Amino acid sequence: MARANLPRRRLLQGAAAAAGGALLPMRALAQGAASPRFAIGASDFLLDGKPLQIRCGEMHFARVPREYWQHRLQAIKAMGLNTVCAYLFWNYHEWREGKYDWSGQRDAAEFCRLAQKEGLWVILRPGPYACAEWEMGGLPWWLLKKHPGDAYLRTRDPAFVDPARRYLREVGRVLAPMQATQGGPILMVQVENEYGFFGEDLEYMRVMRQALLDAGFDVPLFQCNPTNAVVKTHIPELFSVANFGSDPAAGFKELAKVQRGPLMCGEYYSGWFDTWGNPHRRGDNAKAVIDIQAMLEANGSFSLYMAHGGTTFGLWGGCDRPFRPDTTSYDYDAPISEAGWVGAKFKAYREGMRPFLAPGEVLPEPPARNPVMAIGPFALKESAAVFANLPARAIKAVSPEPMEQYDISRGLVAYRVQLPAGPAGLLAAAKVRDLAWVYIDGKQLGTMDTRHRRFSVAVPARSKPVTVEILLYTIARVNFGLEVHDRKGLHGPVTFTVKGGAAQALENWEIRAIDFDADGTLPPLAFKAGRAQGPAFWRGGFDAARQADTFLDMSSWGQGIVWINGRCLGRYWSIGPTQTMYLPGPWIRKGRNDVVVLDLTGPRSARMAGLTEPILDQLNPELDLARPPSTVRPALADVVPAGAGEFAAGGATQDVLFAAPVAGRQFCLESLDAFDGKQYAAAAEISLLGKDGKTLNQQSWTIAYVSSEELKKEDGSALNAINGQASDHWHTAYAGAAAAGAAHPHRLIIDLGQRVAVAGMRYTPRQGPDTVTGRIKQYRVYVADKLVSE
Repeated sequence: MARANLPRRRLLQGAAAAAGGALLPMRALAQGAASPRFAIGASDFLLDGKPLQIRCGEMHFARVPREYWQHRLQAIKAMGLNTVCAYLFWNYHEWREGKYDWSGQRDAAEFCRLAQKEGLWVILRPGPYACAEWEMGGLPWWLLKKHPGDAYLRTRDPAFVDPARRYLREVGRVLAPMQATQGGPILMVQVENEYGFFGEDLEYMRVMRQALLDAGFDVPLFQCNPTNAVVKTHIPELFSVANFGSDPAAGFKELAKVQRGPLMCGEYYSGWFDTWGNPHRRGDNAKAVIDIQAMLEANGSFSLYMAHGGTTFGLWGGCDRPFRPDTTSYDYDAPISEAGWVGAKFKAYREGMRPFLAPGEVLPEPPARNPVMAIGPFALKESAAVFANLPARAIKAVSPEPMEQYDISRGLVAYRVQLPAGPAGLLAAAKVRDLAWVYIDGKQLGTMDTRHRRFSVAVPARSKPVTVEILLYTIARVNFGLEVHDRKGLHGPVTFTVKGGAAQALENWEIRAIDFDADGTLPPLAFKAGRAQGPAFWRGGFDAARQADTFLDMSSWGQGIVWINGRCLGRYWSIGPTQTMYLPGPWIRKGRNDVVVLDLTGPRSARMAGLTEPILDQLNPELDLARPPSTVRPALADVVPAGAGEFAAGGATQDVLFAAPVAGRQFCLESLDAFDGKQYAAAAEISLLGKDGKTLNQQSWTIAYVSSEELKKEDGSALNAINGQASDHWHTAYAGAAAAGAAHPHRLIIDLGQRVAVAGMRYTPRQGPDTVTGRIKQYRVYVADKLVSE
């Protein structure tokens, strides 16, 4: 059936050529030595000289219990796919510099062997950067000790390139023998990941390509980029594929501008990831099937991201920018669920691909669902206060530095300092990554929260010297953009300021840490019966007669981490949307099972149970850390707009240049109306341009004010407009009471973290068909030091 539609593919290429794109012959794509089995031809992928249409699905072996790898691979095969795509996460294999781990759950070679056994080819994506909603995008934390700057990762700086080369040599040692050239299943290897989202140094991509060649990879090498970055990041030495979640024709058109070869989508989004405090995301089955069939009809290939999402077990979850931590569940609304179940989406995809099977190809039946069981409610009756179980050895520091400088990777860090007697004032840190609880002589005074750049607490007057203790909890390092330079801990100087006075630095700190390290290692803990005061570890257990999957109900707990039989299961947070934790059957013992829970805010009830269904979409915003009610309002009356006009219709990214650069700390986009005439406004992404025409660093950006955002029916929060992901968007409210009276003008005000010169803005409209709501027509933009009043 695909052959009958070859003319459509040629039309796509012809349209691209007419647009002025240079079509590069495949002989220019020196991506590696030609494989005797697999090659990239002028119009097809070729396996043993015959056309191969790649129907691929992503699955991360790190997110699936090793005992279930084969089960999930069988489901991928049964869905109609012939290839599995697999990331490697550098930090998963080299958490401590120079110490590599490919054993057990990390056995990438065994995963490839199992894929081959199940009749699947493998596309390998070794990084060094991955993204994937994984801690620091897969980059190891110790890179942050090698350079003081915030712009050297993913560059040609030796502080990054030298360790990356060593890592890729190690990858080659382990996995080069698994290439198709050596009888294995690996057909292609990806260089870096979506570099066009990050930078423009094409020589860097050549350096990374050479590192993989030097590591012994001789199958074709390729790069992937979002549709709007394909052209700017293409180099003739690498085959290019496009990533998108809609409009395959546009993605394939961009590919046809830069190379003559088979068309491929490197990531087609079956759903989306979840972040704590926001609604569970879902994908549109019918729309996805239409897109998949359109790609197959155009003789295109694709990889579903994700075919099976799984679970980000342990402490490996990442964080969207500017700071939106990802949930432990990586269900992704994928066609194969977190627990490996198949349902309506799986069946729709399977039937959608069935007409495009190769002659004689037969789809196997999906594997049976693994057993599931309920576990009756049980109590955790012992507790161990965090402060009473800190290590005795303290680090001495005049002023706190990022914790990586103390060789602390992640976990809990307690800071202690003396504050003299005196009047009330404000205790403030330069930065807090991520959450912190502040105590005076053992009594909690307040919290610091990097999500809202709240780095200070009010301290009352004191008649005598007091001990200040700050307990800091690291959640995840940002996995996207320049923000991957995410140094954790309490950053000094930490100051105390009396009203009307000068800030005084607090010095001579004691620092103690519980470093959870790579796999969430628990320290020795002294448990006692009853409820400890403040943040604490809790211990209990349950008996099981058999091994079967279950979902631990964490809805009565606060925020923290769970361990089962000494294995770190992952993080939980009562704000949702996820209220359960997937516990695979093979990790349950027959007989007694030990459970330890770290709860930083305290459980409402120290009990849990095992459910037979997950809870993925239950929000409890009232259980979040307390924050003062917002009284922020826009203050634009006396500000002259930096620019005004009308955006072009459609979904293309658009640059708006101001008549002259304007300096300020805050930026406002004001939507005056929409192209569809409705009351809504939306934006997929907002970037600002500097005097050099390049986008400004967004590392310190926060939302200062938004007039309206949809938080019930979907995650349409304002933060989506500055997270670097065009696949999601800010959308004004359209459901419930929040939608009443939410009409134009709509305003989104961004605090840039510091005063900068802004020469223009880059606006990406909400993506999707032309029928989507919220595409802004007429607009005004403002730049000033302060655009809000409080």
